[in-house]
Amino acid sequence: MLGSPIAHSLSPALHRAAYAELGLDWRYDAVEVDEAGLPGFLDDLRAEWRGLSLTMPLKRAVVPLLDEVLGRAVEAQAANTVVLDAGRRVGHNTDVPGAVAALRERWEGPVGSATVVGGGATAASLLLALGDLGCPTATLLVREPARAADTLAAVERHPSPPAVTVARLGSTLPDTELVASTIPASAQDDAVLRHAAGASVVFEVLYHPWPTPLAAQAAERGQPLVGGLDLLVHQAALQVELMTGQPAPLAAMRAAGEAALAAR
Repeated sequence: MLGSPIAHSLSPALHRAAYAELGLDWRYDAVEVDEAGLPGFLDDLRAEWRGLSLTMPLKRAVVPLLDEVLGRAVEAQAANTVVLDAGRRVGHNTDVPGAVAALRERWEGPVGSATVVGGGATAASLLLALGDLGCPTATLLVREPARAADTLAAVERHPSPPAVTVARLGSTLPDTELVASTIPASAQDDAVLRHAAGASVVFEVLYHPWPTPLAAQAAERGQPLVGGLDLLVHQAALQVELMTGQPAPLAAMRAAGEAALAAR
């Protein structure tokens, strides 16, 4: 796992549990790497490396450094997974199908409208996931609309994209069926909470700190809640399958994540 900051990541616990369950003598470590250090890190990888997971701020920065980009990573222009094969770097995005799987695990209803709070790579993945789910309309709530250009461009690359309206954080909006947040817990202000209160389902991509204000409100109101651990487990399971070629042990990975969070 590469990123900066990286110390908080649960990914090592999930992947190590998966490899143990699959009987593989593999290592998985968290390594602090920023955008400036990424090209050199990739160039120094030895032949025994099988793959990489990437978190912020590297998901978009890695794309120009890859030999091939596949699947949803093409649309998102963001890769959270790199599979290393015969000296080639192949980028994938498991955030998009992971978000679909996480949502469907907790919510079987329709998603006719949605609000995504935040405008970065994770927000782009969620909007692409909404396209996969057939959501026709979405609102993107951002601090600076001009900085959402990359996210909007990613959505337009989807074969059936939702129609996205961009609004500023703090705007008063009509209720939507789903509200998903990709912003820090400290930025979840009263306006975001009021909007989420009217949603049929809430998607909080964070898992630490937990609960966030958004997650706490959803639990108090009895709203279906998709949490950051749900997303992390499902996207990590897809990474394991890409790297090992074997079905991922989802239950063992979730248990490892829950245990690691409980120990914090």
